[in-house]
Amino acid sequence: MGRRLGIIAGSGKFPFYFLQEAQNLGYSCVVAGIKGEAENDLENKADVFKWIDIDGIFKLITFFKNQGVNEAVFAGKVDHRKIYKEGKLGKVLLRLLAKGKDRSPTAIIETAIGFLYKQGIEIIEPTKFITSAFCDEGILTRKKPSREENEDISFGWDIARKIADMDIGQTVVVKDKAVVAVEGMEGTDEAIKRGGLIAGEGAVVVKVSRTLQDPRIDLPVVGLNTVESLVEAKAGALCFEAQYVPFFQRKKAVSLADANRISIIAKKVEVRRNKLKTQIS
Repeated sequence: MGRRLGIIAGSGKFPFYFLQEAQNLGYSCVVAGIKGEAENDLENKADVFKWIDIDGIFKLITFFKNQGVNEAVFAGKVDHRKIYKEGKLGKVLLRLLAKGKDRSPTAIIETAIGFLYKQGIEIIEPTKFITSAFCDEGILTRKKPSREENEDISFGWDIARKIADMDIGQTVVVKDKAVVAVEGMEGTDEAIKRGGLIAGEGAVVVKVSRTLQDPRIDLPVVGLNTVESLVEAKAGALCFEAQYVPFFQRKKAVSLADANRISIIAKKVEVRRNKLKTQIS
C-alpha cells in the first residue's frame, strides 16, 4: 500500500473507524494497540500490528521507526485513572510525566506529543481522515426534543463549554435545569450512566468541544456506544456540537435512538473557533 501512518490505538470503536477510513485513502496503517485498552480484533484489521504496554513509549518509538512511520495519530481512549495506581507505570514514563505542567489528560498527551516529535514521530490531526463523520446542524432522529429538553440543552450547553475549557470533561448530564453529572476521567459513557442513576428517566446529555480544541490531543466523539449508554440511563436526548464532534456508526446509533424514543440533536456554535496547536519545546 501507499504512505505509512501510525495509529496509537486505545479503547472503543474509534480506532476501527479511523483505520478503515485511512486504508480507504490508500494509507498503510501500522497500529500500536495499548494493552488493556485496544480491542483484540483490531490486530486482524491492521496492516501491521503490535501490542504495547501503556508505559512502553520506547517500544512504541522503536516499532514505528522499524516500520518507517514518521506520522501518527492517537485514536481511542485511554483510562487516565491508571496513572494514579501504584506500580502501574514504569520509571521512564513517570520521569516523562514529571516534565508536564500537571497530570491532566491534556497535559499528559501534550508531553507525549513533544517527546515523540523529538524522536522523529509527529502526531498529526485525525480530522482529515474522518470528514464523513462530522454532522451539520439539525435533529437526526424522528423524535424531536420536547420544550423541557430544549431548555435543559440550553442550560447545559454553556456549562459544558466551561468545564471543557477547564479540562475537566466535555459532557454534562442535565435534568430540570440542574447538572446531575459531569464527565471526569471515567469518560462520557460512564458519566451518562451515573447521571441516569442519579436523575432517573428523561435526563439530557450535552457534549461539546473545547473553545480551543487541539484534535491531536483529545477529539471528542459520539457514536453507537454513546447511544447504548443513553438507553441504559433512560435518557431523553443527546445534544452534541455540530462540525466539531464526529458521530461514528451514525446509522445504527440513530436507529437505536429511534427505537428508544431518544432525540439526537447536532447544535452549531454561532462563532467558529480557531484550533489551538500545542507548542513543541
